[in-house]
Formats: sequence, C-alpha cells, structure tokens
Amino acid sequence: MKIYMDVCCLCRPFDDLQNRKIRLEAEAIIAILERCTRDWELVGSVVIDDEISRLADVEKRLKVEQKLSLISEYIELNDVIFSQVPHYQKAGLKLFDALHLACAQSGKTIFLTTDNRIITLAKKIPAITIRVENPVHWLMEVSADENNQ
Repeated sequence: MKIYMDVCCLCRPFDDLQNRKIRLEAEAIIAILERCTRDWELVGSVVIDDEISRLADVEKRLKVEQKLSLISEYIELNDVIFSQVPHYQKAGLKLFDALHLACAQSGKTIFLTTDNRIITLAKKIPAITIRVENPVHWLMEVSADENNQ
C-alpha cells in the first residue's frame, strides 16, 4: 500500500495534543508510519521537502525531517503534475495543496491529510482517481478490513 501524507499530517504528532481530534490524528499517523517501517510504503516528494523547509518552528522541522527517512518512493515533479495544478486550484485548493494532490495522484497513492477542506474539495474534482482521506477514518477502515480477513 502506497501512502502520501501532506505536511499537516507529518506535523500532527508534534502539535499540541491537548485537543482530542489532534491527539487521535497524531496516534493514527504514528500507527501508519509504524506500518510504513514494515509493509506499507511512504511516498514523498520535493513539495513535501520544500514545505517542511519553510516551517518556522525549528524543533518541529527537525522532528518531521526525521520521519522522512521512512520514505521509500520519491515523486519528482513533471509536466503532468504541473498541468494538473491549475485545475485543482480552480477547484479551490491552495498551491501547495494542489501540488501535494497532483504528486499523490501521479504516484497512485492514498493521500492522507488532516485538513478537512482539502478532503472535501478533492472529492469534488472528477479527475481525482485516488482516495483522499483523514488518517483516522482511513486507518479505522483499513484496520476493520484487515480484521475481517
């Protein structure tokens, strides 16, 4: 299973865990990253690298960069990805969100984000053929499927 996490996902374990939603998302992301050390693949991109390099919180940036060592596949930007971005932006996505989505689509991955706005907008774009999900919801579904096998 190939998984692409945007930067809000990768940062979630290092956010303020006092909020229950943030804590649940952090736990799900940690569990998913753990599976990426065994049987799932974490997919990265130059977009992730660039966005992480812009994090103002140096301590958080260093912690997130450590997680990048789990990346087993790296998506390079290309003309196909660049051609999709304007269409995704017209649907309401911001530049980095559109780039992440285009990279995930190119890599035929599952795209995980903690940003509900991205999930809602992506599901309205007919050209999106990959799953775009919140890590908690997706992990619960996958875990239930695995338990039923």
